[in-house]
Amino acid sequence: MARSKQSTGAAAKSDETQGPRRTLTRQGWVVAARKMLESRGIAEVKIDRLARQFKVTRGSFYFHFSSLKDLHNDLLEEWRRANCAPFQAMVDIEVTDGVQFFSDIVHAWVDENPFSPKLDLAVRDWARTSKDLEKQVDAIDQLRIDLLIRAFLKMGYSHKESTVRARITYFHQIGQYALSFKEDPEVRKSYQPLFGDVLLGPLAKSL
Repeated sequence: MARSKQSTGAAAKSDETQGPRRTLTRQGWVVAARKMLESRGIAEVKIDRLARQFKVTRGSFYFHFSSLKDLHNDLLEEWRRANCAPFQAMVDIEVTDGVQFFSDIVHAWVDENPFSPKLDLAVRDWARTSKDLEKQVDAIDQLRIDLLIRAFLKMGYSHKESTVRARITYFHQIGQYALSFKEDPEVRKSYQPLFGDVLLGPLAKSL
């Protein structure tokens, strides 16, 4: 009888130990960490905090990750996939229609599929604590601006004016996200033609 109890106890302990491993995946940890990053910043993405949220031990975390840095790397891969890759895919596109190319770039932001404004801002804030990440953020900022410059050049603007118009467009979009600016969708839609006129300027109208 004692042997049976011991066996039962061992099995229960094994189930308890293995349970989180079967039900909580690596991606599950990443999703939770991403939400924490977006809402509270990288300093609050902590193993203990996430473990308490899932009601598991630190051991469950280390079953999937070698370290907190390992989790950080996955978070940055999420950012690269959602917020960098869509723009990097446009680099080799031959631009034949500047207005259409401009529209494609802007829609990569506003459609938010897969682009995430919250993740972009969170990584931008994270970059204040990491020189390497700061360089990566600077690089994707420049790439996005360069794409916009190509669009304006194709519309017929000089390089200098294309650069200024690209920066205005980009700073406007990033600023809107940074301010968490919200308005009624119908109001925003009513402004879109005027935004287009202002950002694209007179040469776009003549194409």
